[in-house]
Amino acid sequence: MVCLGNICRSPLAEGILKSKINTSEVYVDSAGTGHWHVGNQPDERSIVVAKKHGIDITNQRGRQFSKQDFEEFDLIYAMDTSNKKDVLALAENDAQKGKVKLILDEIFPGENVDVPDPYYGGDLGFEQVFKMLDEACDEIIKSL
Repeated sequence: MVCLGNICRSPLAEGILKSKINTSEVYVDSAGTGHWHVGNQPDERSIVVAKKHGIDITNQRGRQFSKQDFEEFDLIYAMDTSNKKDVLALAENDAQKGKVKLILDEIFPGENVDVPDPYYGGDLGFEQVFKMLDEACDEIIKSL
């Protein structure tokens, strides 16, 4: 799960998917394309909305996406087209590029719909993002 800073959208996506799967069988992680929040907890508003839905993301820490992630993961879900472009720029071959998808393509195939960044918005934006990611994660599970 990849977003810009790894403090809002991708930590929520990570927490949601982890809450729905057997984590001993499927490894889920998140990262940001930027380095600004490496080592930090998710945004307090993400923590609150996750907790409201029974998910604890307080142990997550921000990290930056790296080329090594192409080796570690079978699927890489970007939160928006900008994040996807940044991740694809690090790919070294078509196999790596083929791992990268927009997360909302799971519910809006081929429409290139972005998960809006709620960082500069109010609390309602975090709830809306949670609902989008929750629905997308349900679809991801069906494909696993």
